[in-house]
Amino acid sequence: MNSGNKIKVLIVDDSAIVRQTISELLSSDPDIDIIGSAPDPYVAVEKIKKGMPDVITLDIEMPRMDGITFLQKIMTQHPIPVVICSSVAKLGSENALRAIEYGAVEIIEKPKIGTQAFLKESKIRICDAVKAASKARLKPYKTIGFIVEKKLSADAVIPKPSVNRVIQTTDKIVVAGASTGGTEALRIFLEAFPDDGPGIVIV
Repeated sequence: MNSGNKIKVLIVDDSAIVRQTISELLSSDPDIDIIGSAPDPYVAVEKIKKGMPDVITLDIEMPRMDGITFLQKIMTQHPIPVVICSSVAKLGSENALRAIEYGAVEIIEKPKIGTQAFLKESKIRICDAVKAASKARLKPYKTIGFIVEKKLSADAVIPKPSVNRVIQTTDKIVVAGASTGGTEALRIFLEAFPDDGPGIVIV
């Protein structure tokens, strides 16, 4: 594969060592080209202006602006496939759920420096994640009309369904499931779903 067909990646992480490590892992794959790295989202924006990446690997804990906020801004303004690479976004965590909600294609654990076995495993995982992300078809993230505060329960945020709505949907349930990389497909499916359709269980 020539350089013109390689997947162009921008690495965003506040740690210089981590940026170097991720760069080395990704550069070892002949299909991937590192076009730059940034210590925070502000520098990342300047890098993007100079050359649009196909995929961004993004940390969450960073100075000046956290990764979740940057992810949301990217997806509402100019969607780019993002792979969250962080030690504070384990699957099922609040950070992971928010990242998926805002449009992250994949979430992986940040490589542990100095552990050869882990680095070898990380190389396969991060390269596969970047390749999968490069094929994702994204659409701008639409902000939701309400903000969920931590102290509010689901009953306080989501209006209770009317009696008629319950009667109409009791006997019909649609179960929809997807892996981390399939969240965009789920969003398209849900947006096209009729208001009077059966209840949906997402797994």
